[in-house]
Amino acid sequence: MKAKDVRRGTVIVLKNNLYSVMDFHHHTPGNLRAMVHMKLRNLSTGTQMEQRFSSTEDIDTADVFNQAATFLYADTNGYHFMNSETYEQVSITPEMIGDGRYYVQEGMQVQLSMYEENPIGIQLPQTVILTIAETEPGLKGATQTNSPKPAKTETGLQLNVPQFVNIGDKVIINTETGEYQSRA
Repeated sequence: MKAKDVRRGTVIVLKNNLYSVMDFHHHTPGNLRAMVHMKLRNLSTGTQMEQRFSSTEDIDTADVFNQAATFLYADTNGYHFMNSETYEQVSITPEMIGDGRYYVQEGMQVQLSMYEENPIGIQLPQTVILTIAETEPGLKGATQTNSPKPAKTETGLQLNVPQFVNIGDKVIINTETGEYQSRA
């Protein structure tokens, strides 16, 4: 695959390590050659780095396949999932799950990403429903305004919500951006 064809979420092999593309920018400066600037996350250590590639450079993509899984629980050893077809339990380290830790809930269905029979991460649904655990009291009669207030969900996610959202309210969160979308 050419560097210009890489998209967010693509898993690439670089220096014998697996990296997930977190963000990318195709850049053509003046009369110079086009380049792609990527923000990468190492899937084994969780560290992030930035790398530039020529837009025509070949990038090795990892042969990743997904399988349906159910989130069971989290403990000091990591996050535990059950394969929906084989009922086999699989553990993922906190580095592999990344910010997904704020969105997974017991019983949630996710797609488990596997590379050479080893788990490397999860793909979350587009949106999740979370309960607000901490926020300032809402304003009486408030409607959605342009002045959001900080809030924290029961999973620890920090986000901004409209003034009318109160503690205990269930809200819909976009898992890609981590932003409030609406009440549930």
